[in-house]
Amino acid sequence: MSRHVLVPMDDSDPARAALEHAFEWVPADQMSIVHAVGDLEADYGSIVSADDEPPFFADVRAIADEYDRSTETAVVDGDGVADAILEYADEAGVDAIVMGSEGKAGVSRMLLGSVAEAVTRRAAIPVTIVP
Repeated sequence: MSRHVLVPMDDSDPARAALEHAFEWVPADQMSIVHAVGDLEADYGSIVSADDEPPFFADVRAIADEYDRSTETAVVDGDGVADAILEYADEAGVDAIVMGSEGKAGVSRMLLGSVAEAVTRRAAIPVTIVP
């Protein structure tokens, strides 16, 4: 049975820790790395839209090469960041999600709420939170 793992990414240390954790510890035949952009995030200073590739995807590819793993990268959007992650997981047939405990800080995090918490509460598949 094939296993498809999703790692939501932003440009934060917890997201990078989750990515490395997934490469090191999670057996997967397919690994999708997505940057989710919600409508509220776009309104409050997102550096990318769903039409752009974030600069940190180059780092993602370098880390994937270090672990000799192939990955698929995508930028997804939705009503909110958690919604975009969960919609992607559902549509892509993802078996598990590995994500950082937090990515936003300050005012942006207060406006967006805790994405990791929302994904964990609403996901119908296992979610691993990496600090």
